[in-house]
This record gives sequence, C-alpha cells and structure tokens, in this order.
Amino acid sequence: MSTVVEPTLLADAAAVEPLGDGRYAVDLSAAYTVLESLNGGYLQCVLANAAVAAASEAGAPHILATAVSTNFISTPTTTSSVVTTTVRRVGRGASFVHVALSQNEVVTTESLVTVGTLDVTSTLRYQSSAAPQLAPLEECAVLVPHDRMAMHQSLELRGDPASGEWWRGARGTGEITAWMRLADGGAPWNAWSVLFATDALVPATLPLGSTGWVPTLQLTSYVRRVPASDWLRARQWCVVVADGLVDERCELFDDTGEMVAGSSQLAMVRFSHATP
Repeated sequence: MSTVVEPTLLADAAAVEPLGDGRYAVDLSAAYTVLESLNGGYLQCVLANAAVAAASEAGAPHILATAVSTNFISTPTTTSSVVTTTVRRVGRGASFVHVALSQNEVVTTESLVTVGTLDVTSTLRYQSSAAPQLAPLEECAVLVPHDRMAMHQSLELRGDPASGEWWRGARGTGEITAWMRLADGGAPWNAWSVLFATDALVPATLPLGSTGWVPTLQLTSYVRRVPASDWLRARQWCVVVADGLVDERCELFDDTGEMVAGSSQLAMVRFSHATP
C-alpha cells in the first residue's frame, strides 16, 4: 500500500549544500516520485543546481542550465546523496559541467549540463513547432493525482476532452496534451523549474495500452525561454515504440505561443498484452 506524500516546494526538494571540492549534498525527496521511483525531471533540477553552483564557483557568469543530458544508470532512493561536479569549460557564451549523483559511493545518475543565460526580452526569429490547440481551462478535466504519482501533488493538470480522454483509460494515438501549472506552493514556473516540467506528464504510451511502467534510460532537456505564464500548454508524444523501448518527445509553450522548453527521452515500456 502506498502512502500519500504531501506537496513539497521544488526549490527545497532539489536544494544542494556545498561540501567543498566540487561536491554537494542533497536529500532526495519522496514528494517527487512516480511509482516510488524518483522522477527524472526532478533529478535534472537537482543536478542543474549543482552544475550552476560549480560553474559560478569557477568564475562563470552563467546562471541557468539551458541543456541537461542525463543517463539514469540505476534507480536512486529517497535518501541523502552526494553530487560531484567537474567543470569542463568556462566560456563566454556557455560553460559545461559534468555532474554525477552518488549513493554509497556508487554513481546512479550522471549529466552533462550546459550552463548559460536567457534574455527575457529576446525576439523570436523562427519556430517550427506550434503550441497544441487546447480547450479553455474551464472546459478541461481536472486530473486528480494518483496516490502513486506523488510528484503530481505539486502540479495542476487539465486534460482536453478532445484529446481522447486518455486519463480515463481511453485508447488512442501515442500523444498526450494538457494544461500544466506548478502547484508546489512556491513561485510559478521559471527557467529552472521547467526542467521538472519536461518530464512531468504521464507517459504518452498510456493511450497505446502500456502498463504505466516506463523507466527512463536517457533524458535530454532544453530550456529556451523564461516562461511568461503560470499555465503551460504541454504536448508529449511517442516517435517510435519497438522492442520494449519508446522514443518520446515533449514540448512546452507559454501563453505567448513560444516554446519554453522541450525534451526527448529513451525509456523502457511494458504493455498489458504482448501484441498491439
């Protein structure tokens, strides 16, 4: 039987404390778990915090993790952990930091983090992706968090009835669209917390009949804009599902219609039946 976990500020749950020599301590939070496993987007927030701190210590002027590429080697537990950083390069436009999360001196998760800056007043020159067309918030279904999806206690999700009502178990295409708002009790979305948002939706394999067991092997997230609204339009879809693996994409847009962040991931997947 699972235990309901109370919402926790993402900023507190992902905070790191310096130990010296490029090492940081973190207490991983059960409030950001899925089926009792820590969410990949949350772990990227942890690793990004350590990377920015290490880059700053090395003299970098950059204050944001604009790209995080993460390998999930094994499943970390909700306990005290150590994050070790190695600054690969401090540059003028960007800096690069290797980050590894360890428990009992065994690396469970590692990332290469690109640290840079974002201009709030930047002008969009080109964007091929378009925000998904969703029904107004008041016409969308309020998605109640499942008790084994602890991380969804820190989110508000609204499902568009036109998307096939995947939240009721309806079958359809491998695509999910929804409104998403951070509801951890703190500040609205920013250029750091959207790293969590890039991996916060339920798997797009659910409308295809997957069991919900979709552990991520590799996740790469890009942050492109400081969000200009509390609610984000989210679209997540499967590119290909084969041989027990899914290649999945996610895109997030604010109310300007501009993309604020996106991600791609490779994950394992199981289905309730062996055949499609």
